[in-house]
Amino acid sequence: MRLLGTLMIVVVALLHIAFAWLEMVAWTKPIGLSVFDMTAEEAAISAQLALNQGFYNLMLAVALLSCLFYASRNTARVLLMIIIAVGIFGGLTVSPKIYLLQALPALIAWILVRAHVARENNTRISFDK
Repeated sequence: MRLLGTLMIVVVALLHIAFAWLEMVAWTKPIGLSVFDMTAEEAAISAQLALNQGFYNLMLAVALLSCLFYASRNTARVLLMIIIAVGIFGGLTVSPKIYLLQALPALIAWILVRAHVARENNTRISFDK
């Protein structure tokens, strides 16, 4: 369970690095225009906002990966809950694809990490701990 949770945290972090690259580097390039279904004019107008958004995604990835090096499962769980919430909000307000690309991988990682903690503590999985 620990290995699967760790792998899913890495997957979530890599996804956020990819999101950061799309928003910070490729936003105005053909791939960014295609992924985000924008015109070149729309991309140019929103490029500064995308740069900021990409930096947030990059920092989430760095924070998640640092949890692996410092064995901070509680911090990882909090970050994963934030990513799940942001993914749900994005799915509601921008595109349902965000549920699958952002919220679902983070939810799977959160469940695996929570299950490992419960198993380590020899307790049942509950939402109150």
